[in-house]
Amino acid sequence: MIDFKNITQSSSLYNFHSHSPFCDGHAPIEEFIIEAIKSGFTHYGVSPHSPIPFFSPSNMPAEKVEQYISEMDRLKRTYSSKINIYTSMEIDYLDTWGAFNNYFQEMPLDYRISSVHFIPSFNSDEYVDIDGNFENFNKKMVQYFDNDIEGVVKSFYKQSTDMVDKGGFDIIGHFDKIGHNASQFKQGIDQQPWYNKLVANLFEAIMDKGIIIEINTKKWSTDKRLFPNAQFFTLLKKYDAPVIINSDAHYPELINAGRFEAMKLYEEAI
Repeated sequence: MIDFKNITQSSSLYNFHSHSPFCDGHAPIEEFIIEAIKSGFTHYGVSPHSPIPFFSPSNMPAEKVEQYISEMDRLKRTYSSKINIYTSMEIDYLDTWGAFNNYFQEMPLDYRISSVHFIPSFNSDEYVDIDGNFENFNKKMVQYFDNDIEGVVKSFYKQSTDMVDKGGFDIIGHFDKIGHNASQFKQGIDQQPWYNKLVANLFEAIMDKGIIIEINTKKWSTDKRLFPNAQFFTLLKKYDAPVIINSDAHYPELINAGRFEAMKLYEEAI
């Protein structure tokens, strides 16, 4: 069992959310590890997007899992004297599919992240990725969701709450991420009371389960946005929620991007 609390409260440099060519990362895992060592990291976790029951270009195919586990075992043996390396996955939640399934529980993972990237279409049985860039999100709003942005936000938070209720994971990935695309579609939507209430309700569910909350810095460099957004840090501080700050890196040079800024904003939150 990883002592996340001790790691995050010490002066250790860490990152527990990163990707690789096994999913949609842009460099071999070893390059991420070498960069982490050069940058002074003491703890580094790799978390490719998990297999899902249909094709997605961003997700690892099930037939690649054994190869991924084998490569992580090799890297642990190779670099164990220089850095603590952890094998993980960012597991998608799709109602009957998620971290709670035996398929994922029986994998030799050191910890599990769970996230919502897909929500059900409003006019078909299809699951739709609403996590991408805004241009694609905007097109999907027309094609799959009748331009009902409030409905999309509510669906995202329902999926997230259901995911938390079913459990099976250690860290919730980038909750509140829908706020980024939603606020571009309808400015100020993430400041409205009903939106804040959805966040608060999800937060309470997370706290009831003792799940670690990720502050995700992936979009800080380009958009000055964190997930959850910094406006919710007071909620995290008020209830002394277990927090971990991750970069969600898809490129080795970004493994530390935005993390110090996020730490400062979190420390300054009242």
